[in-house]
Amino acid sequence: MIPRRAWPVIKLALLGAFILFTILPLVQMTVLSFTATLAQDGLSLGETTLRNYRAIWADPSLRAAFGNSVAYVLINIAITIPVALPAAFAFARLSFLGDKHLFFSFIAFRITPPVVLTLPIFQLFSVLGIVNSVTGIALAHCLFNLPVSIWILQGFIAAVPREMDETAFLDGYSRPRYIWKILLPQIAPGIAVTAFFCFMFSWVEVVFARILTTTNGKPISMALSAMFGFQTDIGMVMAFTLTSMLPGALLLFAMRNHLSRGFEVGRV
Repeated sequence: MIPRRAWPVIKLALLGAFILFTILPLVQMTVLSFTATLAQDGLSLGETTLRNYRAIWADPSLRAAFGNSVAYVLINIAITIPVALPAAFAFARLSFLGDKHLFFSFIAFRITPPVVLTLPIFQLFSVLGIVNSVTGIALAHCLFNLPVSIWILQGFIAAVPREMDETAFLDGYSRPRYIWKILLPQIAPGIAVTAFFCFMFSWVEVVFARILTTTNGKPISMALSAMFGFQTDIGMVMAFTLTSMLPGALLLFAMRNHLSRGFEVGRV
């Protein structure tokens, strides 16, 4: 039998082991990003250097990939959230024929593997002339982010008491003014969670990027894949990977209060 007093120590040790196991790959990645893993002029193998980070920004293709991924995220959020908000409000507050079936059809569409839709999307974008462009990839991302955004925002809007709607309408608020002035501040955590999921999908998505781009519009995921070859500079790969993680870390830090409230079930 383990003494009762030993349980806190055991739990603390297990927690420490888990944290160490979790951060160990990140530590190793950081160390490698500052290490010369290929012999260069004036550098020997294993030498600590900033050359890997300088080489990233000196490479036009890597700079373009980083900019493309940022553009995907910004376009995606700018389109998805304004479109999802009215739809989520309709599903949360209005009743119409087939509303539940339509809502669940959105969710069913989202769980469809993206690779299944690559061919029809490619044919449609070819007709529109937006294949191999930032706009085409961003719109493809919106297609898959919109159902999830509607689902998330619908839950947050439904959690707002209906009495708030009635009071605002009695005070003379129109529906657009009510949504802008009263509802949006109430569901700010939900908007933050929605933006976070849009960011996550657009930042790491690779299926559409591989199918819909050949020369232009390649994102970070494709640039990382292209860095592996017969002679891979692992230090530079790790430096680019860490650089690609910075926007997500900054987003989490900037929206940490809204995200922490948004992920709490039952609170808006």
